[in-house]
Amino acid sequence: MTALPLSLWPELREGRLFALGGAVVTVEADLDGVERRLAAGELWCPSCSGVLAGWGRARSRRVRGPDGPVGLCPRRSRCTGCGVTHVLLPVSALLRRADAAAVIVSALAAKARCGFGFRRIAADLGRPGETVRGWLRRFAERAEAVRSMFTVWLRAVDPDPVMPDPAGGVFADAVTVIAAVTTAVSVRFGLPTVSLAETAVAVSGGRLLAPGWPGSAVQHEPTLPR
Repeated sequence: MTALPLSLWPELREGRLFALGGAVVTVEADLDGVERRLAAGELWCPSCSGVLAGWGRARSRRVRGPDGPVGLCPRRSRCTGCGVTHVLLPVSALLRRADAAAVIVSALAAKARCGFGFRRIAADLGRPGETVRGWLRRFAERAEAVRSMFTVWLRAVDPDPVMPDPAGGVFADAVTVIAAVTTAVSVRFGLPTVSLAETAVAVSGGRLLAPGWPGSAVQHEPTLPR
């Protein structure tokens, strides 16, 4: 999978739009690439902008990917400036979720774009119905905040963005603007392989469905024309 460009984050941080705070920084799924970036001092602390250095590994676990179980053992890092440690979460995963981000985000997209219910989506993905219903409920509870957050990012990535048309409800509108950010990043940086799930993980810092995200600090504003 392709990580979003390093040059994107400083620009957005200067505009106070850096979303990867707390104890987690999202990175590409390529372990060798992460190690190279750590060694080169190309990863920075979201708290103080200091350089991150390797600091062991987080707990190993397995997540259910689209094609079966996948091992996950994220690298840990420590800021050489403030000393705070951070988990380097690959863009293939969401915090505290047993399924890969691609699976979860595909469920959200199926609800938003096709109007499928949780039973149909669960059957298509081969996942328990209650698990899928939990994803949809959690996203629906924060859809307006997610929509606002990704609109801010869309305007930061694209200086002259074309706002998506209404998609038939807040849930669908939120997924639509995530897709718009994905397209904007791909066009701006020439990255044709950036996926909807990667964008969702990167912007949310892996917290797309985690408690407390996006939080009250997000400036809410209309995403789509009414």
